[in-house]
Amino acid sequence: MPHRAGLDARLVVDHGTFRLDVTLTAAPGDVVALLGPNGAGKTTALRALAPLTDGRLCLDGAALDRTPPESRPVGVVFQDYLLFPHLSALDNLAFGPRCHGVTKAAARAQAAEWLDRMGLTDHAGTKPRKLSGGQAQRVALARALATHPRLLLLDEPRAALDARTRLEVRAQLRRHLAEFEAVAVLVTHDPLDAMVLADRLVVIEHGRVVQQGAPADIARHPRTDHIAQLVGLNLYKGQAEGHTVRLDAGPALTTTEDLAGPVFVAFPPSAVTLYRDRPTGSSARNLWRREVAGLKTHGDQIRADLTGELPLAADLTTVAAAELDLHPGAPVWATIKAMQTHAYPT
Repeated sequence: MPHRAGLDARLVVDHGTFRLDVTLTAAPGDVVALLGPNGAGKTTALRALAPLTDGRLCLDGAALDRTPPESRPVGVVFQDYLLFPHLSALDNLAFGPRCHGVTKAAARAQAAEWLDRMGLTDHAGTKPRKLSGGQAQRVALARALATHPRLLLLDEPRAALDARTRLEVRAQLRRHLAEFEAVAVLVTHDPLDAMVLADRLVVIEHGRVVQQGAPADIARHPRTDHIAQLVGLNLYKGQAEGHTVRLDAGPALTTTEDLAGPVFVAFPPSAVTLYRDRPTGSSARNLWRREVAGLKTHGDQIRADLTGELPLAADLTTVAAAELDLHPGAPVWATIKAMQTHAYPT
């Protein structure tokens, strides 16, 4: 039976009060993004892939559990890049091939090719402190790729960049990852990075995988509060009886789906309509009285957090918020049309 190409790993890390136990698989060419709240185990999982001491690590069918970390075909792009400050961009890139036995001349020639591919030929002799954030990120990525790894690990690769540079680097990173023929694993706190760069998302909470799948599927069918917040949805769990879902905590919701048994119900904050007085003649099947707990800017809109039997997030324009005279403590009526909700089995 032929060996499975790609990544096949079970990562086990025990820190006493925290235990990580995560299984990751990916085919060559896949980009997998690890998502989750702070302390969930994302970075621990990423770092475990390089010096794994417990669990299983196979790349292209070869077991690497007992292979020294420095001998594994793994490239890493660190959050702060960790370029050698005393070496030029060219020599930073040549360092990896030299460690693998390539002659100095050949290593420098390979490094020059990578700099050209990254659009950095003019910065070959530049040391890291003279590079911009975006340039340093490209040098770090090229250095990781120069040894032709079968597994590429990226730890928050855009975190050290300013907002304007992040947009440019995201587009460049997407292009380079699309050309990468092996497996790439990315840790990011930015859900947009994950949606744009990854083929598959793996969501980790409390050291365990709680959901995984294509970005579009996870965005439409979140299964934890954290995922719902990442993709910008209100999420509830309950029991469906036809078009009615009786929530575990809160009132009943009317949905368009006809289901039975345990379900999730999700809808975007933009689907919530607010009134200061109880609306008359509204066609919305879901109507509740709530209180504004807080207001904050969310993109070009205002997000209102509502408390009550069913906590809600509602998005509205700045003009609408002013016309409603919204402020913490203000009573409001909230409505959601059944056609704007989405129910699906747990």
